[in-house]
Amino acid sequence: QAYEAYHYWSLNRMTPAQFIAAGQPLLDAFTTDAGIAVMVVAAAIGTLAITGEYSTGLIRTTFTAVPARRSVLAAKVSVIGVVTTVFGAVVAAVSFFGTQAILSGRQAGVPISYPGAWRVVVASALLAPLSALVGAAVGVIVRHSAAAVAGSIVILQVLPLLIHAGGHLSAVIAHALPFEAWLRLVTIPYHAAGTSYPWSLTGAWITFAVWALAAAVLAVTMVQRRDV
Repeated sequence: QAYEAYHYWSLNRMTPAQFIAAGQPLLDAFTTDAGIAVMVVAAAIGTLAITGEYSTGLIRTTFTAVPARRSVLAAKVSVIGVVTTVFGAVVAAVSFFGTQAILSGRQAGVPISYPGAWRVVVASALLAPLSALVGAAVGVIVRHSAAAVAGSIVILQVLPLLIHAGGHLSAVIAHALPFEAWLRLVTIPYHAAGTSYPWSLTGAWITFAVWALAAAVLAVTMVQRRDV
């Protein structure tokens, strides 16, 4: 998208200053489609990291060698979280700096010190481990790779599409979903006056934290309650 903005700049009716003021450099760096792609890929990674052993039957060998199931899952969840955090950080950094390098050719790029830029980069980076942990939790519950990946996508992507904006209840539900929280964190500038039920950055960060923590706890505790 940054390349299109650069290549077709003559069709853009905004000056570089207006382009920047509208938050477009950050929107180009982290588009909605990009966020969806990161969530789907990370959720699949988290899911397959869990269901892979179940599908091959190796999970029985693992639990025989290490009877402490929660310890095994805690280790798996930790590795999933670390790996996908690194993945998310690399993707976010490359996306941001690559976009700004392209837009700088039109004097429309912004530095990482630009107000809100760090928030956008960090939120986009953390979207990966959050999605992976949700995928891992679904994988522990479902244990079938295809079904678990599908379930993760439903939770992360389909549910937000089913929420119709306008009512207070729907707004509350939307604000509790990770994808909507990410959109709140990366929308710069955020015009609260144009939103029927605006919410704070703190609320969006809390949503991120609660989903990640709840998914990790669920993945670790559910394995103790189910047979292999």
